[in-house]
Amino acid sequence: MNEPTTPRSTTRRTTRRSALRTLALAGVLAGTSLSALNPTAVAADGTPETYTLTIRHLDRAGAATGRYQTSVTGISGPGADASATPYDESGTVTVRLPKGRYLLDSTLLGADPAEGTDWIVQPRLDLDHDTAITVDARTTAPVNVRPQDAGARYLHSMAFVEATHEGTTRSANIMMASDRLRVAHLGPAAESGSVKEWIDTYWSGERADYALGYTFTSDRALTGLVRNPAPGALATVKVRAAAPGGATGTGFVDIQPSAGPTVGLSQPLAPLATATFLVTPERGLWDVGYAAPAAPETPPNRYFANDFAVRPGATTTHTFDNAVYGPALDPSPGARPAGLRTGDTLALDIPLLADGDGHAPSAPRFHAATTTFHRDGVLIGTRNGTPGRAEFTTTPGRAAYTLTAMATHGSGPTAGGRVTASWTFTSAAASHPAELPLSTVRFAPALDLDGTAPAGALTRVPVTVQGAAATTGVRSLTVSVSTDGGTTWTRVPVLDGRAGFRTPGPGGTVSLRAELTDTAGNTFTETLRNAYRTR
Repeated sequence: MNEPTTPRSTTRRTTRRSALRTLALAGVLAGTSLSALNPTAVAADGTPETYTLTIRHLDRAGAATGRYQTSVTGISGPGADASATPYDESGTVTVRLPKGRYLLDSTLLGADPAEGTDWIVQPRLDLDHDTAITVDARTTAPVNVRPQDAGARYLHSMAFVEATHEGTTRSANIMMASDRLRVAHLGPAAESGSVKEWIDTYWSGERADYALGYTFTSDRALTGLVRNPAPGALATVKVRAAAPGGATGTGFVDIQPSAGPTVGLSQPLAPLATATFLVTPERGLWDVGYAAPAAPETPPNRYFANDFAVRPGATTTHTFDNAVYGPALDPSPGARPAGLRTGDTLALDIPLLADGDGHAPSAPRFHAATTTFHRDGVLIGTRNGTPGRAEFTTTPGRAAYTLTAMATHGSGPTAGGRVTASWTFTSAAASHPAELPLSTVRFAPALDLDGTAPAGALTRVPVTVQGAAATTGVRSLTVSVSTDGGTTWTRVPVLDGRAGFRTPGPGGTVSLRAELTDTAGNTFTETLRNAYRTR
């Protein structure tokens, strides 16, 4: 029997999600307290004020059943930190709890697994006197969330409820390996907008997979849900796996809504292949991740694209692990600064080998990496190790600094790749941490998934400025191209944000160089040797 789980452990959202974070939710989840602890109320004689809660469980035939799992979780009042999972095989169970507001959820299983599962949620249980409630499977209605694709195969689903009262939020969830789920609200309505619920279901089709999710905010839990979205109401998300170095093996792609715990969807994805997902825009922002093939005993290289919007009828494409590799800055709000000065310490943490779409690798593949740090032209230190990551100690006074990071990469047809990035700026110690005025320049040529472009073709490569210069302004920007591995360079025009030049003959390489000065006088120079190949 595929038995569902009910919530008991704590889950918190992280800024960067593991590609398989959704699968970790196969364990039980619990509510998250957002408030301070409440003092326990006491009776006149000094003993805690508690009441008896009696819960009666009935199956779909109206008979008492012992095939249930019920959780009672305190939300507010003296019982805010109380919880119980009472059980008696008779189907009627009694528990004594402190006075307060509680969230109750109960999972009822039929004698035959084919009958499915009933999940009943009471988001408002005010225990201020001895109370008896009945959890009755006959009150439930089906959850029917599926695509209009007769050949689609059900994979799994998850329903999640949050109840909030007096600043504290508790939660409950159920995960399903079958599509036979029925749900119901129990008890009085809670306060308006205090109950949030979402249901996500995942399906596999012949041409695309489906991630169908819906959210609801009200004063009640759901009693049944029917959603069968038409193809035109869905958004298409394509995930492409590149292999510029001729990689073999199998990687993995996953997709899930950005908000809230969910089971998500993960599937194999071979290099040079594309995965297609149809998703519901109503669920909000979405996340995708890709784990590239890895040799045995080697950590997989993971890439992420999080919090992107989708629209009905529109297609969003994410390409992972393709050229051009180079430094990239995270433009998302609240992202960790690429360079930070704290007192006399300067720290650099910039993905030096981000892929062509700007995705930062979790385990960059490189041969050698060095970062050097100069103060007023004098070498302060050299660090070897992870590309673009280093820390140095300097003196408090204002000075002119140069940070230079280098990494070599590539194998097989992409051997000989080399990224060099250098920043100059002035800095002095401050009373609080200060972000360094670092910029980058990104190149985005149109490449096939093997990292190649047509030979002998006139091309206009998009050029994008990131970081400090994108905010304060660009004083000057020049782009140069080499077709002989960086031996000779030719400056090329940049018009309307695109660098124009002709690619070399078949089997050639294109190297790129950018030289940038922002309006404050800070500079950035990068050289991307053997950035991509021609075919």
